Amino acid sequence: MFTPKRTKHKKSQKGRSLSRVFEGSGTLLENGTVGLKSTEVSRITSRQIESARRVLLRYISKGGKIWIRVFPYKPVTKKPPEVTMGIGKGDIDHYIFEIKPGRIIYELGGLSTEKAVEALTQASHKLPFNTKIVKKED
Repeated sequence: MFTPKRTKHKKSQKGRSLSRVFEGSGTLLENGTVGLKSTEVSRITSRQIESARRVLLRYISKGGKIWIRVFPYKPVTKKPPEVTMGIGKGDIDHYIFEIKPGRIIYELGGLSTEKAVEALTQASHKLPFNTKIVKKED
């Protein structure tokens, strides 16, 4: 799964709520012809990225190419169950990427548009937020 090889700081703070914030970069298709774009604020884990990637691989079957435009870099900590308060912050449990509306998550190229749309629709079922499919305009 996707985890950073090296980080500057081992643990990070949660940060502010991203409500009513739109993505500034990563909103246009760069490599592929069809892409999956988020429409709401959420967090995506490395497991969810991998699960959707496997669905896409099943559909393209050596015919196209996938570009993953997000990488989970932010660590999330968790304390074990039934541990009292205090004694510091918990250990790193998983990594996330914070999604804002308008962010492209996946791009597909080298496939027919119908097959790419079907694959992205199936992949969107694996993600915890609403998405829409965008196509490159020629």
